[in-house]
Amino acid sequence: MTKQNENKEVEQPEVDCQPTAVEGEESAEQAEATEGVAEEQQPVDPLEQAKAELEKAKNEYLFLLAEFDNFRKRTIRERAELIKNAGEKAMEGILPVVDDFERAIQAGETTDDINALREGITLIYNKFMKYLESNGVKPIESTGADFNTEYHEAVTTFPAPDESQKGKVIDTVQKGYMINDKVLRHSKVVVGQ
Repeated sequence: MTKQNENKEVEQPEVDCQPTAVEGEESAEQAEATEGVAEEQQPVDPLEQAKAELEKAKNEYLFLLAEFDNFRKRTIRERAELIKNAGEKAMEGILPVVDDFERAIQAGETTDDINALREGITLIYNKFMKYLESNGVKPIESTGADFNTEYHEAVTTFPAPDESQKGKVIDTVQKGYMINDKVLRHSKVVVGQ
């Protein structure tokens, strides 16, 4: 057997150790493929995989938390700005009425005609009431109506002149107003007893 082994060793052809350019490229590609297979074949530690997934979930959670916090702050800032601008618009609508009052005061100082002054003030009042109505503000009609605690605030009671006026509003001390079907200010009234 030793002779056969010697013959086999002799029969093996000599291999050229210097690769050609093409052989070198194939060797590099084979080495990369072998490394990729080796990486895929390495067993993945379930604990490491769970830690990686937990870290990823934690980062996503923190990102969403920061995004929600920014949304909340932006919403608060927008709401504050909206409230501020809503008041600005209301005040802008009142300025023409203020101008009319200033003109009425100047006219009152120079004129002796009380009727013209009264007529001017009535026009200003009507203009202002029209402005309020265009913004949803309406007066609460109270005198002669049944007393209702949702709309009226009893200032005092007064003996009713007849039986039909018991529990009804006899007089309105201060007019109440509603805005868009909500009480803005209750009417202060005298109720018949």
